[in-house]
Amino acid sequence: MNCPNKTKNLDLCNCSYPGCPRHGLCCECLHYHRQKGALPACYFPTEEEKAYNRSIEYFIDVYNKKKNSPDGEIKKTVSKKIL
Repeated sequence: MNCPNKTKNLDLCNCSYPGCPRHGLCCECLHYHRQKGALPACYFPTEEEKAYNRSIEYFIDVYNKKKNSPDGEIKKTVSKKIL
């Protein structure tokens, strides 16, 4: 797939899965993970993304842990490059 935004998207992609053919192809990535009942890496903080668990249940667990963390702040769930 030719994507005019691929280079820009690559700068923002926090997926650490080696050999992923969808790096920088956000539309393909989103559709792929939705078909699996999961979410793409960019929905997860960097450390949690490295677990490669893309399930919605894991996302909810991560979100709730961040929400109830001592600092009371939900961290951004996107690549630090965006921030």
